[in-house]
Amino acid sequence: MEAATRRGRIIGVFMIIQMIGSGMVNFVMEGPLSDAPGFLVNAASHSRQIALAVLIGMVTEALWVGIAVTAYPVIGRRGRSMALWFVALAIVSLAVGVVENLGVMSMVSLSEAYTKASAVEREQLQTIRVVVESARDWPHFISRIFVGGAIFSFYALLYRFALVPRLLAAFGLIASVLMIAAVTMPLFGHKVIFPMLAPMALCQLILAVWLLTKSFRIQAVAGIDPRRHEASS
Repeated sequence: MEAATRRGRIIGVFMIIQMIGSGMVNFVMEGPLSDAPGFLVNAASHSRQIALAVLIGMVTEALWVGIAVTAYPVIGRRGRSMALWFVALAIVSLAVGVVENLGVMSMVSLSEAYTKASAVEREQLQTIRVVVESARDWPHFISRIFVGGAIFSFYALLYRFALVPRLLAAFGLIASVLMIAAVTMPLFGHKVIFPMLAPMALCQLILAVWLLTKSFRIQAVAGIDPRRHEASS
């Protein structure tokens, strides 16, 4: 039981690191890629910042694999198939994340070439700007879809085995569906619906705090239905 409690708290730490790292990368460190006048002009002068963002981004992506592997001894013995799905989706999201970050560094390389180019060469580089940008954007959206799938499977396991309050797990299931729907929009020619991502951020924060303070429910880890335990006590 102590091992399961420790694993729950480790997952809580991973989630906090992940949220902080993702926020820094997406909203601060990679800002020059989307800020005016565009990445062709901005990226070269912020190349070190963006390279650091790529490294942090890789760590935050890898943390999903860390969460899945850390949780597996707790959830795998009761739901092996679902637990393996969670691990598999986390690994796929990391793999697609690697492709995404390679695209980010390609944007930096193109920007560096742009700053050294003549006027005629700059016009030529402008023609491939969209291709290079898309080579980063599409893996980003696909990666978010797989992350959403991994999150959904995680909350499904938490709900099924009552490892945390089922109300919290149900909130996570709904929030993960909203997240997947939001990041799927660009595939159909629409923009990401950012308000639909807010429930996921809130739920992840609540779950992280819960795991840090209370970890997994001991009765559920032992295979005892918490409701029956409470009724008999």
